Amino acid sequence: MGNNSMSKTTIKWSWRDVFKLLFLTFVVVPLFIEYLLHDLLYTLFQDSLYSGTMTGLIMAIVFMTSLYFIALKPHGLSWNTVGVNRFSNGYWKWIVVWLIVLIVVSVMILTLMDILNVSWENEKTESLLRNKAWHTILIGFVSAAIISPIYEEIFYRGFLYKWFRVKWGVAAGMFVSSFIFMIVHIPTYNTLTVNFVSGLVFAWTYEKTGSVLPAIIIHGTFNGIALILTVFT
Repeated sequence: MGNNSMSKTTIKWSWRDVFKLLFLTFVVVPLFIEYLLHDLLYTLFQDSLYSGTMTGLIMAIVFMTSLYFIALKPHGLSWNTVGVNRFSNGYWKWIVVWLIVLIVVSVMILTLMDILNVSWENEKTESLLRNKAWHTILIGFVSAAIISPIYEEIFYRGFLYKWFRVKWGVAAGMFVSSFIFMIVHIPTYNTLTVNFVSGLVFAWTYEKTGSVLPAIIIHGTFNGIALILTVFT
């Protein structure tokens, strides 16, 4: 599926479906999972990396389960509807191109944020740096390069971008879905701009292929490289 076929897409989702999932995104997950459950898990593990990774896994399960029971199953839709399908082999070269572009732009943005002394918080990364071992690095890698890219791309691009794109067009769909993707990454303030730019890139790859897999690959590779550089430099 490419951008032409997406232009002809009709969606069965109502505003009620979207509001339910946005309520999950901005209220349920932050309050009950990222705050209450995370504190409980930290009390249990006494380690931000373990509690943060478990929190992320639970978030992934909650997002995917909610998406299925709110947006897919009631309308008789499959995961293909949210871009879980194959893409053309010819697009691999663009995956490499967009990955390089994202890395270069991100370095520029983070350098500027560092100059401006913009503060940030990332308990999982700080915990990993305090306890660098093969198993902690592996846990961090699985969390950043596999779990997060899969559920985030299916939800933010496969569902949200598609909804806003069909309703308001490509530009609005890219902007709104990327803005939401940026906001949910607070309080890592120094990477918010990177999150927004990456959201635009991921939405564009979905627009061009009709598949979230290229975005998952770019997202996962980018996060994996960032984690490795953080740990070993």
